[in-house]
Amino acid sequence: MSEKKRLIIIDCNSLIHRAYHALPPLTTKKGELVNAVYGFLLVFFKAIREFQPDFIAACFDFPAPTFRHKKFKEYKAKRPPAPEELYQQIPKVKEILKGFNVPIFEKEGYEADDIIGTVAKSAPKKQILPEIETIILSGDLDTLQLVSPRTKVYFLRKGVKDVILYDQSLVKEKYQGLKSSQLLDFKALKGDPSDNIPGVTGIGEKTAIELIKEFGNLENLYQNLEKKLDKAKKLKPKLRETLSRYKDQAFFSKMLIQIKKDVPIDFNLKKCHWGGYNKQRVTQSLKDLEFYSLIERLPGAKKPEKKELIRKNLKLW
Repeated sequence: MSEKKRLIIIDCNSLIHRAYHALPPLTTKKGELVNAVYGFLLVFFKAIREFQPDFIAACFDFPAPTFRHKKFKEYKAKRPPAPEELYQQIPKVKEILKGFNVPIFEKEGYEADDIIGTVAKSAPKKQILPEIETIILSGDLDTLQLVSPRTKVYFLRKGVKDVILYDQSLVKEKYQGLKSSQLLDFKALKGDPSDNIPGVTGIGEKTAIELIKEFGNLENLYQNLEKKLDKAKKLKPKLRETLSRYKDQAFFSKMLIQIKKDVPIDFNLKKCHWGGYNKQRVTQSLKDLEFYSLIERLPGAKKPEKKELIRKNLKLW
């Protein structure tokens, strides 16, 4: 049996946001803020070393309202806008990724999560043998709904160095026995304040977990309630009343949370092949950003003398 192939999908906006807030305000001699780019590259290089991928795809949010905003004007409304200095670093990340020949995917009306879901679903159909394993790099827990036997999430817990690789068993451990496929139903009940998703008013994490463990999913829970089956009768009258009152809100929340897997993008796995890149172009980009220590970390780079590396590292800080 041939060894598995491996695809890395990068949730770029998520990593850029995480890096921006985790690292000190690193600037070039020209005064350009580049901390998010530097942090992004630290994670990018670490993942390449750790997973030795065969394919890489980079996914970005498109800077325009999504279909979720159109259906629910209050979607993410409570989030403060990201600083302009963060947005100014996104083109720099894209430029470096282009130098690495990493394809960039984004689509108006959709979030990066939806592109990630679509690529993760499409890749195994295009690479049947040897089987493909997908690793999603993200700082967003919403991507855990995509975890499957073939898909894991390399999640940034804190900063850019504290990472955990979520597989099915770790998702179950984190959510007290819930499967990745049940996270949608769980959040549809609990809601998600960070995205301003209402859920069912009055239902918290503990009750949401208990309900999904008992009924399996949202559809089955409401079927039991409407048919007044024995399982549903065991619920407290006040809880039954709350669930019934907010049924539409629960299903609406589920629709908002669900990551799309059918975004119309031109995805070609072969074009995501990782390996050959324009080393001269990437080296120049890193020099322009004054990331001298990262040049030595490039695949195939000659390792420098230890004193020289320390000197160059100090220049960054």
